[in-house]
Amino acid sequence: MTEQIRVLIVDDIPETRDHLAKLLSFDQDIEVVGQAASGEEALELSGRLQPDIVLMDINMPGMDGITAAEQLSSRVPTAATIMMSVQGEADYLRRSMLAGAREFLVKPFSSDELSASIRQVHAREREKIGRMAVAAPAAPTLTEPGRIIAVFSPKGGVGRTTIAVNLAIAAAGHGGSVVLVDGSFQFGDVGVLLNLNPRTKSIADLVPELEASGELEMLDTFVVSHSSGVKVLLAPPTPEMAELVTSPVVKQVLEALRARHDLVIVDCGAAFNDPTLAILDMADTILTVLTLEITSIKNIRLFLEVIEQLGYPRDKVRLVLNRADSALGIRVADVEHSLGRKVDHTVVSDGRSVVYALNRGVPFLVSNKDSQVAQDLQRIAAALVGRPAGGREEQRKPAARRSLFAWR
Repeated sequence: MTEQIRVLIVDDIPETRDHLAKLLSFDQDIEVVGQAASGEEALELSGRLQPDIVLMDINMPGMDGITAAEQLSSRVPTAATIMMSVQGEADYLRRSMLAGAREFLVKPFSSDELSASIRQVHAREREKIGRMAVAAPAAPTLTEPGRIIAVFSPKGGVGRTTIAVNLAIAAAGHGGSVVLVDGSFQFGDVGVLLNLNPRTKSIADLVPELEASGELEMLDTFVVSHSSGVKVLLAPPTPEMAELVTSPVVKQVLEALRARHDLVIVDCGAAFNDPTLAILDMADTILTVLTLEITSIKNIRLFLEVIEQLGYPRDKVRLVLNRADSALGIRVADVEHSLGRKVDHTVVSDGRSVVYALNRGVPFLVSNKDSQVAQDLQRIAAALVGRPAGGREEQRKPAARRSLFAWR
């Protein structure tokens, strides 16, 4: 007999409770064990009935759903909360997740959406409890922590994400474990370039676990395996959820990934905000992408001034000139003279291969690995993978730096 998922419905409107109970009555693996009309009653019934899932409305008189969820997480830790609301604003979502909710459903939702959410949340909770019960060993820890490579550009439209995605695939081809993190938390495109399901779990889903326990025991379940052999941790599916990914979250996630993988490649957003600075601080190498355009060169020059103020070692930053063969009237030598340093790597322009790969969701390192642009990425990957580890510890020491805008 299939194990039943025990559900408690909490809503101050009787008709809504009855409607939800009727919807769930058609699912043989889901059993509604009780109904509550308030947050106070939900706490009392949860302690007595020990449900697996608490389906909680967010707006109720007296104790609202968020307050009830916060208390429920400590009183009945085995019960997972799914929050319901007619409002889908970012603030409601953020507060719900911080309160310990495992899912957020915006009314009205279909019967299939409701059932699927209950099953998914229950499966994740059972897996987590199962691991704790059998005292499963932690994920393999490398004898030496893996390296973090940040792919960054202070200007959009220079091919940063394309380089990060294909670089990760090229690096995976050299052996070892490679994980790609979409660090453009508001408008990440890594999932699009890899043709991954947009409903796949993201870094934002790790926030409730961090808030609850401060640990990342379930990290591996949020990392997606791509057919190329690269592991992927996606950005939040909507821009408002990026607010959940704070600097402390970024640091904990990257430390945990570095302990599990040989190489962590992060596709950073173009903005100088706290999460991006946290990534740059932790990176062993920052691959800074530019093109033969005046605006790109100007922004790179400003960025190089910033990293000097931040106290980064000079060799921590490597310049990658993308579309290096474009005939735009600007020579590579002119770029190097303007920046006061050499370009470390160049990538040719191959718009046909790149755009074709992007629109298909198949990186050119997979679909056209013999092309010149693919070979350029292979060379960069080989240089990164084969780079001696010497000097890494010096780079990892926290820089005694001033505020980002201290020189103004």
